[in-house]
Amino acid sequence: MAHKYNQGSYPNPIHPSRTRVGWIGTGVMGAAMAGRILSAGYSLTIYARTPSKASSLLSSGASLASSPASVASLSDVIFSMVGHPHDVRSVLLDPVSGAISSLSPGSVLIDCTSSHPALAREVAEAAKERNCFSVDAPVSGGDVGARDGTLAIMAGGEEEVIQWLAPLFDLLGKATWMGPPGSGQSSKIANQIAVAGSVVGTTEGVLFARKMGLDAGAFLEAIGSGAAGSKVMEIFGERILKRDFAPGGFVEYMVKDLGMALETRDGDSDSAVVLPGAAQFRQMFTGMVANGDGKMGMQGLITVHERINGVE
Repeated sequence: MAHKYNQGSYPNPIHPSRTRVGWIGTGVMGAAMAGRILSAGYSLTIYARTPSKASSLLSSGASLASSPASVASLSDVIFSMVGHPHDVRSVLLDPVSGAISSLSPGSVLIDCTSSHPALAREVAEAAKERNCFSVDAPVSGGDVGARDGTLAIMAGGEEEVIQWLAPLFDLLGKATWMGPPGSGQSSKIANQIAVAGSVVGTTEGVLFARKMGLDAGAFLEAIGSGAAGSKVMEIFGERILKRDFAPGGFVEYMVKDLGMALETRDGDSDSAVVLPGAAQFRQMFTGMVANGDGKMGMQGLITVHERINGVE
C-alpha cells in the first residue's frame, strides 16, 4: 500500500532553482545521463569510485562528494547507475556509507542500474522506513540514448512519485510506469532477453552474409527497412561493420541480466519460467567474457561467431 507523503521535497514541483540532484556512478551511461541533468541547470552532486571518470562533469560545474551518504545528505533526488546488484547494495544500503543512511524525509532514490527485482523491493522498504521514496528505473537505449536523451525508462514504484519526477525523466528519455517496486527491474530483464536475441540475430546474419560473399554493409542497408530492421541494428550495425567494439554498456552486464532472467526458485512452479532462448543467448555472450572481451560492447558478439566458424 502506498504510504502517505510527508513534508519534504514532495510534492513541490521539480525545478532547477529548487531541486538538488545527486548522482552515484559515472560510467559510460551514468556520466552521459548526469551530464544532461547538469546541462539543464540543476545543482548536481556526484559520487564516483574513480573520480577521474567524473572529470568532465566536475569541469562543467558538478560537485564531488566523498561517499553515497554524503551525496544523499546534499540532495533531494538521488540517481544511482552502477554495475551489479552487489554495487547497488553497497552504495544504497550500507549502514554507514550508503545513501539511505543519510536521506532526508521526502527525498527520492532512483536506481537506474539493471538489478534484481527483489533488491529493488528491499531498497523501497528501506527508503519507506525513512519516510522517503524509491523508484527502480533501469534504462534501455545504450550510450547513444544516454547522450541524446532518448532512453526507454522502465519505472517501478509509486505512480504519483514517478509522475512528479517527469521533469527529470524527460531530460533522459521516456519513462513508463510499470507497476510497484521491482517492476522496473523485471521489465528491464525482459527487455534484455529481446535485445540479446536481436544482437545474436544481427551478428549471425552479418557473418552468414560475409561467408556467402555478400557486401555486409549493403546487406544491412537492404534489410534495415524490412521486418529484420530494428533499433539494435540501427545502434550496432555500423559498429559491427567498422569493428568498433567500444562499449555503450559492458557485455558482462548482459551476461548478468540474462542470468537474473534464468533464476528460478527451486520447486516453485509458479515462479519458474522456461527461457531456452535466453539461456542460449547467455552462453553466446559468456563466450565473449571467456575470450577476455567482457568489457566490449554487445556488438563484439560477431567475434564469437567468427571464432566458431574459423573466420580470421
